[in-house]
Amino acid sequence: MLAVFDKSVAKGPEALQSPQSNSVSALKDGFLAQHFSSVYPGSVIVNLGTSGTLAYSLHKQNPLLPRLFAVVDDIFCLFQGHIQNVAHLKQQYGLNKTANEVIIVIEAYRTLRDRGPYPAAQVVRDFQGKFTFVLFDSGSKTAFISSDDDGSVPFFWGTDADGNLVLSDETEIVAKSCGKSSAPFPKGCFFSTSGGLSSFEHPLNEMNAVPRVDSSGEMCGATFKVDADAKKETTGMPRVGSAANWSIISNCNSSI
Repeated sequence: MLAVFDKSVAKGPEALQSPQSNSVSALKDGFLAQHFSSVYPGSVIVNLGTSGTLAYSLHKQNPLLPRLFAVVDDIFCLFQGHIQNVAHLKQQYGLNKTANEVIIVIEAYRTLRDRGPYPAAQVVRDFQGKFTFVLFDSGSKTAFISSDDDGSVPFFWGTDADGNLVLSDETEIVAKSCGKSSAPFPKGCFFSTSGGLSSFEHPLNEMNAVPRVDSSGEMCGATFKVDADAKKETTGMPRVGSAANWSIISNCNSSI
């Protein structure tokens, strides 16, 4: 699968940008989407306008980690893997028996966005299984991205020449436009448009960038880990309502 978000939608951490990345623009003239289509014939490309691109293919997918795609009320979601506690989550979110993992993720996001009863970290932590997902809300131009706490599904990200965020389950796809800035997406973490990168296991702690060095000794971006000694600033309880920005709400709640 592939997701490219314009930097106005999802601005990656500065440490993800490599000074010697040899990157190119992923969105210009549909460069990376065309490359993805050439590698995976029959793939589905979803144009998000100025916000970016999503793409997926069922070609040679792992049957134990299937790829799913859904659109509900202009919320787009790519999901790969499986969730073990599906029955519990269906009941929690009031979904019918036919709902699958990608529908659960969308409904969980809508609950956060519209009612915000739980912090985002708790919502993602409740997903038990092997998974990664990329969600885009076209109404609010919001991205929500996560990977399970073991990093069970291969998932990579990077920043292209224009500062756009690129994500894929294939490291070669990310490297095609991001060069040496491509790196594994941090396991046990989620990324949101307003909140940036956070650990859902340790949401009160800051994330530290750890420089990466390639086989020739050159800097090539960074990985990220939880800083056990650095706490995020504590903020007051926000007002929760349908007009509030869900990611700001969830970050504030996580700090309480």
